Amino acid sequence: MKVGLYFGTFNPIHVGHLTIANHMAEHSDLDQVWFVVTPQSPFKKKSSMLDNHQRLEMVYRATKDYTKLRPSDIEFGLKQPNYTIDTLTYLHEKFGEHEFALIMGEDNLKSFHKWKNYELILENYNIYVYPRLSEGKIDTRFNDHPKIFNISAPIMELSSTFIRQEIKAGRNVRPMLPDNVWHYIDEMNFYKHF
Repeated sequence: MKVGLYFGTFNPIHVGHLTIANHMAEHSDLDQVWFVVTPQSPFKKKSSMLDNHQRLEMVYRATKDYTKLRPSDIEFGLKQPNYTIDTLTYLHEKFGEHEFALIMGEDNLKSFHKWKNYELILENYNIYVYPRLSEGKIDTRFNDHPKIFNISAPIMELSSTFIRQEIKAGRNVRPMLPDNVWHYIDEMNFYKHF
């Protein structure tokens, strides 16, 4: 099975995340997309960052009705700070029968050459890139690279930071969130005070 790994804090997961992940699952050769919830770094305490399991719960609620989308807590048990190459190595050992690929926004590809062991990642894994509006240029070594696939997904300029700010300001963000995620945030009073 070909699995695309979509990393993020998902604080909270929103319709933009779902749209991108679903588009990748439907318009590429990926069989599934796993939302890899990045754990809160023990070295960086951010009051606006929900607990790991609360964010995982939101991802679970957002994806439970999609057969090709799955939540993943795989990074929760890995040492911190964690690097993508370590997660990929661990997943390869644990699920050797699957073929893993990275999903990233074009903005991340622009800084990809700064990632730990990025050459090793490119050697062993495909990267599926979705468009983002961002400054800067993509390093020329990534142009026409045989492991990098540009997927013309919708450009989603919705951010979790914006959603948190809107909730704190008392504004209605319901259209920006999967319904069951909105209900969970509302019921738990998340993001109202940070």
